[in-house]
Amino acid sequence: MTVQLSGVAVPLLLAGTAVVVLLLDAFLPARAKPAVLWVGVVALGAAFAGTLPALRSGAQAFCRTTGPPACAYDLAPYGAMLHLVMIAGAAVVLLLSVRAVGEQHLPPGEYVFLLLCSVTGALVLAAAGELATLVVGLETVSLPVFGLVALRRGGGLGSEAALKFFLVSVASTALLLFGASWVYAARGSLWLVDLAKDVGVRPELQPVLVVGVVLAVVGFGFKVAAVPFHAWVPDTYAGAPLPVTAYLAVVSKVAGFAGLLVLVGRGLVPYAHSWAPALGVIAALTMTVGNVVALRQRDAVRLLAWSSIGQAGYVIAPFVRGGRPIAGVDPLAAPVSYLVAYAAMTMTAFAVVVAMTREHGSTSIADYHGLLWRQPLAGAALVFALVALAGLPPGLVGLFAKVAAFRAVVYGGAGWLATVMAVNVVVALYYYVSWAVLVVQRPEVEPARRPVTTLPPPVGAAILVSVAAAVLLSALPQLLFAARDLFPVAAP
Repeated sequence: MTVQLSGVAVPLLLAGTAVVVLLLDAFLPARAKPAVLWVGVVALGAAFAGTLPALRSGAQAFCRTTGPPACAYDLAPYGAMLHLVMIAGAAVVLLLSVRAVGEQHLPPGEYVFLLLCSVTGALVLAAAGELATLVVGLETVSLPVFGLVALRRGGGLGSEAALKFFLVSVASTALLLFGASWVYAARGSLWLVDLAKDVGVRPELQPVLVVGVVLAVVGFGFKVAAVPFHAWVPDTYAGAPLPVTAYLAVVSKVAGFAGLLVLVGRGLVPYAHSWAPALGVIAALTMTVGNVVALRQRDAVRLLAWSSIGQAGYVIAPFVRGGRPIAGVDPLAAPVSYLVAYAAMTMTAFAVVVAMTREHGSTSIADYHGLLWRQPLAGAALVFALVALAGLPPGLVGLFAKVAAFRAVVYGGAGWLATVMAVNVVVALYYYVSWAVLVVQRPEVEPARRPVTTLPPPVGAAILVSVAAAVLLSALPQLLFAARDLFPVAAP
């Protein structure tokens, strides 16, 4: 096996920075320890720049020297796009954490160490070339987040949220491992390129293979919070420190979908008859349950939690095609496009929620009444994020993402699922638009008593970065649809 460490330079950079941060935290004086957050931001910026060349050529490492070419770390160009999304999302989370770490008495060194370790796992997960690497990447994403969620002190909310997340993640990993073992028993290989070959198995092993494939795919259902594996999300999001909640909603969820894309898009396409129909049903349930329950929420974090569940349904929907090309375009390009849009929209909303919670000390949606007049930047950013999530102008990024998902579903012959998607888009309009209207309404209290307030610079920078990404994708949709050109089978 050839190692090729240059292929894993970016994950190694983040892993090395995590160790450096922990050492710095041990020797820096107490008042200087928050500076390690900026070390993390700089490292993520360098990782972002280092990932850009992979958009064209990909990256490989730990390749076998016998048999057909295959690498344990095999970053495809579409995976590089998801790497950029996750790295940028983690950087925004650290910007949101600059004030939160001090105000909530979180240990800076441990906080940055755990976050960078989790991001490292996310990058490995999106580039896995065999099932063992996939499992290791999934665990490396999840394990540090248990600690991040539990760092919140007071009321036991953090411990409760971490316990629920831990139990769900254990179940997820167990299913994935169990499924992988059954697939290995039937096919005799863990390499995805070997699994992608449509080689028949003995009749007595066919049920073993089908069960293994289904269990492996369902294992990621927990990670992406798809119904019926979603119950942990609202309580975990509400109990974690808010920047960590943003990390769970964006970076961790994108990582989960990246792993699912790698699993089914690279290895399990020949067995689509086993997993594609099930994912179609799961997509319909996920978007319906998420949107219907979100209608009743009056807490901003819980509303966004249920919204993220509903949005996950739109990402899963194109999988109903089973990864088989449509008019020369891989339908799994649609989930990548949707994930890019989802990350920008959701991170913008969470950045504003972090700012508002810091000001009011609560996450009630009622606190957002007249936000546009008190904090113009935060108010405008939140309105843009909400209308984008709803798929309305000027937030065209959400509309373009939904068009990509609808196109893949309709061309895939799943008209019933497209109908469910259309109904859910209408349902979601109510709570997104209702919140946006509340933000733009004039406050009832006189301006003299409710003066315009300013945002802390790191929080303001996080909001600016997030909303700028959403605006850019709305103005230049070709950046969003570029995902189809990053797949090997994509052709104009």
